[in-house]
Amino acid sequence: MLYHGHNDKPLQTPKAIEIAEKDVTEQPPANPQIGTISFQTAPADYRHWRVEYDDEVAHVYMDVDENGGLVEGYELKLNSYDLAVDIELADIVQRMRFEHPEVRVVVMKSGKDNVFCAGANIRMLAASSHAHKVNFCKFTNETRNTYEVAGEDSNQHYVAAVRGACAGGGYELALACNTIYLTDDGSSSVALPEVPLLAVLPGTGGLTRLTDKRKIRRDLADVFCSVEEGVRGSRAKQWGLVDEVFKNSSFDDEVQQHVSAMVAEVKSDTETANPPSGIALPPLQVTRHDNGNCDYEYLTIEIDRKQKSASLTIIGPQAAPPVSAAELEQQGASSWMLQLARELDDAILHLRFNELDTGIWLIKSAGDSNLVAAHEAFLLQLSNNNWLAREILHYWKRILKRVDVTSRSLIALIEHGSCFSGCLAELLFAADRSYMMMDEFEDDERPLASLLLTVANRERYPMANGLSRLETRFLGQAEQLEAALAATDNPIDAEQAMAMGLVTFAYDDIDWFDEIRVFLEERASFSPDAMSAMEANLRFAGPETMETRIFGRLSAWQNWVFQRPNAVGETGALKRYGSGSRADFDPRRV
Repeated sequence: MLYHGHNDKPLQTPKAIEIAEKDVTEQPPANPQIGTISFQTAPADYRHWRVEYDDEVAHVYMDVDENGGLVEGYELKLNSYDLAVDIELADIVQRMRFEHPEVRVVVMKSGKDNVFCAGANIRMLAASSHAHKVNFCKFTNETRNTYEVAGEDSNQHYVAAVRGACAGGGYELALACNTIYLTDDGSSSVALPEVPLLAVLPGTGGLTRLTDKRKIRRDLADVFCSVEEGVRGSRAKQWGLVDEVFKNSSFDDEVQQHVSAMVAEVKSDTETANPPSGIALPPLQVTRHDNGNCDYEYLTIEIDRKQKSASLTIIGPQAAPPVSAAELEQQGASSWMLQLARELDDAILHLRFNELDTGIWLIKSAGDSNLVAAHEAFLLQLSNNNWLAREILHYWKRILKRVDVTSRSLIALIEHGSCFSGCLAELLFAADRSYMMMDEFEDDERPLASLLLTVANRERYPMANGLSRLETRFLGQAEQLEAALAATDNPIDAEQAMAMGLVTFAYDDIDWFDEIRVFLEERASFSPDAMSAMEANLRFAGPETMETRIFGRLSAWQNWVFQRPNAVGETGALKRYGSGSRADFDPRRV
């Protein structure tokens, strides 16, 4: 997926790329077997990236190990990537926020000569199942979004220093940065060649970021996305595809000068005098059982193969929150809200990729709602003056967005003894349906089910549409929204929750088990494709943003394109790429 620059005249394909194209003439094996995918990694285990820290600047080098793919059957040539590469990048971005909060500018570079990044590996895409391609694209989008907003959320600004060809997903890596610098060496270029070469879309936000983020004219974007060779030099800047173009002889010096100026601009006097030192993110401790069940410290997963469901039970805090910033930083990654956030994040990704048949997620909780609210309130109070409190809250915002775009039926069960409060109540409002226990149940001595809204439910965890989940739930119903917000900090029982529209149904001991059983049987009988489409359409009411366009409109079209014979059929572009034979397209527009 790597193509050369274009200005007034088309350029010749570099020799290195010609060799790479010849290397993919043999068709990849169909549906390579992927074992259980782990999303945990650490700097000592990186095979594809290296990071160098220099006070407030971090240099992130993409240097992909050709033989380090997720499975056998393809080589990651020319800095092309697969999920294994992006898992490491996601880890880098996460650690940058928590372990290196002193960093103000992150410079993304290539560790190879003559190429920045060739994008997603074509042989991997051609060989992967549809589900893996879709989940891969979703994960890469989430990773790009995470460092794209790092400047706004964490005062960490990402810069792409592009030397060599930067194509497809490689340019999408750069597009998600706050600033793009390109060298003018007569060959370095940026390109989105998926449409003419692969019959697919630049699905990691490429199309949307061109128009919505970089404000490129639609006709110029049409031209750019229709040419294989891409755009280089002054034209790339003129069209808005990059921010600055520097002569090759002075490229490194120019980038360094601009980065230094950027650091000076974003630093504050407080940070200069007392730069934060960061906390360590140790490996998560999780026990995975042969039947698919998983046990974390504050989260359990139980798989029901017959029911095609996964029950995620969140365990509330067992002790009071810290009393000071010093105690919070001393607890570090073991503090309840951060520990649970990391566990929930890992669980979501594990279920997405490794448990494809579990189409229904039952979200439960167990604990003390007041303790949950206290832990959240402590972070909220501290967040104006403490970097770690802010980062934990921002992390919850990102996790909840990951929940929103997950293609599974999300069902919240508010049982007796549950603790849906604050950030955990957001999971209830993210669900497609919610069921709440009403009145006492026989032989159940747990506290009666209740909800507890906090001030954070107002706007601390916005969805991709820019609204809170409560605002989205009560879109156009201002009185109901105000009634819900007026109940902040007061326990809400089942009868009240139903009257306020905060839950879908509430049942007593007589009906609860039968109603849940009938619902699960019905849901499991529906087409998973229809459910994914229905749920995705219903979850994002309200205004459209760049983020909803990426995860909604663009993702939906890319998912469809990934199933079409023109892309993945035996005579499609992905299968024939590099073979010397052109794809044979069905000309009908459908």
